[in-house]
Amino acid sequence: MIRIVDICAFYTPAGGGVRTYVEQKLAAARPGREEVIILAPGERDATVAQSAAGRIVTIAAPRFPLDRRYRYFADEVALHRALDRLAPDVVEASSPWSSASMVARWQGQALRALVMHADPLSAYAYRWFGGVAPRDVIDRGFDWFWRHLRRLDADFDMVLSASHSLSRRLVAGGLTKVRTNPMGVTPGLFSPQYRSAEVRRQLLAKCGLPEEATLLLGLGRHGPEKRWPMVIEAAIAAGNNHPVGLVIFGSGRDEAKVARAARFSPHVYLAAPERDRGRLATLLASGDALVHGCESETFCMVAAEAQAAGLPLILPDEGGASDQFRAACDQSYTACSARSMAEAIARRVEAGDAAQSVAAALADRAPAMDTHFRRLFDDYHAAIADGAASSLRSAVNF
Repeated sequence: MIRIVDICAFYTPAGGGVRTYVEQKLAAARPGREEVIILAPGERDATVAQSAAGRIVTIAAPRFPLDRRYRYFADEVALHRALDRLAPDVVEASSPWSSASMVARWQGQALRALVMHADPLSAYAYRWFGGVAPRDVIDRGFDWFWRHLRRLDADFDMVLSASHSLSRRLVAGGLTKVRTNPMGVTPGLFSPQYRSAEVRRQLLAKCGLPEEATLLLGLGRHGPEKRWPMVIEAAIAAGNNHPVGLVIFGSGRDEAKVARAARFSPHVYLAAPERDRGRLATLLASGDALVHGCESETFCMVAAEAQAAGLPLILPDEGGASDQFRAACDQSYTACSARSMAEAIARRVEAGDAAQSVAAALADRAPAMDTHFRRLFDDYHAAIADGAASSLRSAVNF
């Protein structure tokens, strides 16, 4: 059996994609083969959850000043002390920021994996400066971060990416240990069979529209990288030629900005995040398309879940979301462009029921999270076995 400790810098009990991933990871671990321990910053030192093959452990950490739902690792000595106590066979750093450097400096002998659950250059640098400079110029301006990533690449045994688009950029940036392992959806949870005409009517009614209108769904926190004001602008523009309703499920620090963008249209409805996963499966299956504005996703879980629910997708042509595109039923638009997104929405409207039928037929091809975790764990077993074999060969040769 191997013990895997995930240094999970952005876990919060409040929910979100990281929490979903962590819970699925604990469920996927095979008792007797893997023990998974999630080590996260928390209010105090504690074990906050336990499963058959793992647990979630927190160490005391301060709140993150930009989003007080989160905490961050600030005490490297305490983190190293926790790793010494847990004695992992594999230690993962799930953020490329300071916690990854702390893991790199730990003196233990575990296999080290940097898991790129975040794409800071796309989320920040490209978004901030993309309108005034080409990407290669931005990369040169942020060469300090590429140097940081290359140092981590040297210090870790593998760098794991969930999308081919991110992997290509990392390799182009000089990283040499990149492996692509796409994530996926919870098996059996999402399905076109949960489509409900009544739920669809209710959601369109929230938008002040009849059932003949097109229902667009958006899911995600209200953060600047999600570009909800752009999505709202595009939906309103597309609605000039055909009735379009947009329902966005989410919350976050940009709520006021998102509300301002929606205030002039009765056809945009801002809903609270849906915490009930079964209810979410029904909501997704009952829409006419998922709209997504973020070009900096490392995988785009919501797009994969919408696929499994039988929903056509409207996606940017960059980032992890673009890997989810299916030409037979989805629409792609130029990332960061409200006009291009509005045109993609119009094409979805024109495609009508045919696109919905194709998307439903392709639903069972959505990537599965079980496959992701099985491959992840098997890679760790193989790497540890290879390391042990190499040590034995070196001892024999000596």
